[in-house]
This record gives sequence, structure tokens and C-alpha cells, in this order.
Amino acid sequence: MNYQDSRKLQPGKLVVASHNEGKVKELRALLEPYGLVLVSSKELDLPEPEETGTTFFFNAELKSRTATDLSGFPALADDSGLCVEALNGDPGVYTANWAETDDGRDWGVAMGKVEDALSLLGPDASRSAYFACVLSVAWPDGHIENFEGRVDGTLVWPPRGTKGFGYDPMFVPNGYDQTFGEMDPAVKHKISHRAAAFEKLVATLL
Repeated sequence: MNYQDSRKLQPGKLVVASHNEGKVKELRALLEPYGLVLVSSKELDLPEPEETGTTFFFNAELKSRTATDLSGFPALADDSGLCVEALNGDPGVYTANWAETDDGRDWGVAMGKVEDALSLLGPDASRSAYFACVLSVAWPDGHIENFEGRVDGTLVWPPRGTKGFGYDPMFVPNGYDQTFGEMDPAVKHKISHRAAAFEKLVATLL
């Protein structure tokens, strides 16, 4: 088919350009009802490109473009992160880097680094933060569509809950008293930064 003319995602295979199983699971829950069969880069043994951008848009496009070029199928990439007001937006696009250890990614370590950085600013430091997400869809013909979403909230310590991933256990979205880590996944999927970007994607591409 001519993707350049359609600008739509048709039922069938869609590559999720991620090796993050939590992220892939979340996107599957959002997209499979539309007849899309999601397969991850990890399942296809595709390499993850080095994320060299300083914006979520750049890195999301880099990942979606790489996955579609290597697989020959439309590809969806997500670049997302936690942005903390008092830390000038950090960890931001370096969200995953803060979790890196000699033994792989450890999100407990990452959350501890955020809390330590806030503690150094004193008890009056703002604990406002937001999760940002950019979803990028690339087609084999080179066309790309990007969609942005965010959810604002407050950071808590110690972390609470085991249902989410990443920084979810320390983030309470505005208007709720549970962290993303405590929240029923179905509720989180309706209000998350990824869900906000996804709503825009659905309106445009599905």
C-alpha cells in the first residue's frame, strides 16, 4: 500500500521500537483493540539506537525511523521521561540514564537519585513534576507523525506501589491520592502522559 497517501495506520503489524517490556505492555493495551498486532524491537532482535537528542521529539523520531528502516513495517516509538521542576527539568530526556548501574537499569536507584537531589535543595523545594511523552510513528516510505502528551503531579517519598514501572511509585498525578505505582493500570492508562499522546494519535491515524 502507499503509506504516503494514506497517513493512516491499517490493521496489521506495528513494530514498537522499545526493549522496555513495561512500556510495550502499556502500548499493547492501548493499541491492540484497533486491530494492530504489536511486536517489539526486542522480539525482532532489532538494536536500539543511541539516543543522542536533547528533546523527546528528536529521540522518539530517531527510534521510530530506525525501527521501520530495519523491519520494513510501520513503527511506533515512545520517548518519555520525568521532568522535575526544582531540578530544572531533570532527569528529562536522561530519565533512563539515571537508572543505569553496573548491573543494568535499577529504577529504585533512579528514584533515590531524584530524592537525593531534591533533599539537597532543602525542605521547601518544590516537589512538582510532570511526565512527558512523545509518540512517533514512522512509515517505510519516510513519513513521520509525532504526538505529545503530559501529566502533572507531585513527587512523594518513600515510593509506593509495585504496579507501574520506572518512576511511577514516586509520582502522584494531580487530582489523585495514589501513585502511578499503586494505581490500577486501567486507570493509569486513561490519564497518563502516554494516554494523552495516544488520544491525539488515535484522532489522527486511526
